[in-house]
Amino acid sequence: MVRQSLIFFMFSTMLAGQSFAADPGISDTEIRLGMVNAQSGAAAGLGQGMRIGAMAVFNDVNTNGGIHGRQINLLVDDDAYDPDKAIDATLKMIDQENVFSLFGYVGTPTANAVLPIIKDTKIPLVGIFSGAMLLRKPVIPEVINLRASYGDETEILVDHFIKDRGAKRFAVFYQDDGFGLAVLTGTEMALKRRGIDIVAKATFQRGTTAIQAGLATLIESKPDVVIMVGPYTPLSTFIKNARTEGLKASLATVSFVGTDNLVRLVGADGDGVVISQVVPFPENHDLPLARECAALVNKYAPGEKLGFVNFEGCISAKAMVIALDRTGPALTRPGLIHAFESIKGLDIGGLQFNLGPDNHQASNSVFLTRISQGKITSIDTIPK
Repeated sequence: MVRQSLIFFMFSTMLAGQSFAADPGISDTEIRLGMVNAQSGAAAGLGQGMRIGAMAVFNDVNTNGGIHGRQINLLVDDDAYDPDKAIDATLKMIDQENVFSLFGYVGTPTANAVLPIIKDTKIPLVGIFSGAMLLRKPVIPEVINLRASYGDETEILVDHFIKDRGAKRFAVFYQDDGFGLAVLTGTEMALKRRGIDIVAKATFQRGTTAIQAGLATLIESKPDVVIMVGPYTPLSTFIKNARTEGLKASLATVSFVGTDNLVRLVGADGDGVVISQVVPFPENHDLPLARECAALVNKYAPGEKLGFVNFEGCISAKAMVIALDRTGPALTRPGLIHAFESIKGLDIGGLQFNLGPDNHQASNSVFLTRISQGKITSIDTIPK
């Protein structure tokens, strides 16, 4: 009887220990986060920008005592915007690095590739640099999106060109993968709501600048507007060639392009190109959020200027810090998701976040910009 009681006590103690054991990546002094994105290749500016903006915030938090006494340790791996590499690096983050949460991934094809892993392991994935609807609807419990969707962006772009330019003929030049198809679908839906069909579609392969065949197709179709879908390297080639080969259409693209890198590559050749953004204009010094992120980037990444991508990294990191803090000292992965879902009407300095169990997209805000005299300028702000 005594022996049975002792065995029962030991078994109960073991179960209790399992029930209250910390999730991976959590110790008394540390919170381990894993970032897998493009640190090299044609989209490197996007991954590097996200890392710089996020690290500025996390370094500042650590300098000021961390989260409930824990330091944030952001581990970064390079997937070069390649889905297979994203899978390998994500598995390494989970199995070898034992991170608590994943954070700041870049791109639809890479994010889509790791979704089965996310769903299987139940590890949170927060702040993806993508507006794809497949990451939003239906809600994936472990995925927290902070930025507006590509549907939000294309709706604003289509509305702008129809109302302000009188455009009637729209074409789409897109990267032939999940990212390109996501923006194509958003454009088609925005046009369909207005009784308009796309007049031409043309594609290019991810990781290339093979734009000539697509450009020829678009020139032949004589559109008023071409919505371009891709990162800055191929689109800068397209823009320069479009100007020299006689495409008369207005050109536009969505936030994923990496505005700062695109402007550096095209200069004044890009004048007139309209770009939708999911963060406010970085040089709006009247906005507390822009002032704060500019100061943090300047402090922790000397020589870096606040731009659209590192601004998004800063904003995403601020959201992560808010949720980690709300979760409390007893950090768990389900607790982190619940903390995000508790964010309602939160103003983080000029940008409002709303989340919930049936809504894992914090912001719907879209901001329009245009390249003018080789520089990016603000057109308008459309908060939602």
